[in-house]
Amino acid sequence: MQELIPIAALNQYAYCPHRFWRMFCAGEFVDNQYTIEGTHLHDRVHASGAESRSEIQQIRGVWLKSDRYGLVGKSDLIERESDRLYPVEYKRGRKGEWDNDALQVCAQALCLEEMTGHSITVGYVYYAQTHQRQKVEIDGALREEAIATIGAIGELLESGKMPQPFYSKRCRGCSLYSRCLPQAAKKVKTYQED
Repeated sequence: MQELIPIAALNQYAYCPHRFWRMFCAGEFVDNQYTIEGTHLHDRVHASGAESRSEIQQIRGVWLKSDRYGLVGKSDLIERESDRLYPVEYKRGRKGEWDNDALQVCAQALCLEEMTGHSITVGYVYYAQTHQRQKVEIDGALREEAIATIGAIGELLESGKMPQPFYSKRCRGCSLYSRCLPQAAKKVKTYQED
């Protein structure tokens, strides 16, 4: 039986497969300013419980699971408005250029659908730095991307083979940058080819 994949793993893999491998295969993690701020935010958000705000019921810290997709994880916030449910993921920064946060919300929606039998068509990412929510349309294309990412993660976990690091703008804030040194790896590869 294959181990369940943490929902947050989709975010990490989509951000950088090498970072994902270091965290989930090699068990490496290093804190930096951003990870500490994110942990602090999630500690506050995950205070379990439920409350209502006008017509919206908010439920915090709910464990989600999908046997179909092999996922498990803790939601930041599930909101119920009338008969609609939608996940809300909290992030410390502001909306970036990449879709990794949307994949995490989609994975939460897949779990919620399986657990409740309700179709989930929208979710949100709340960015603490800007105090704004970004709407995530849970459409066919995002679902396909999430399912493909789940498959790629499963293959990587099974093989254990480390993806090669590569340098991008994403590396600037990565807490594992000093472990991976993607620019050094690129130079070594260049020298090996000469």
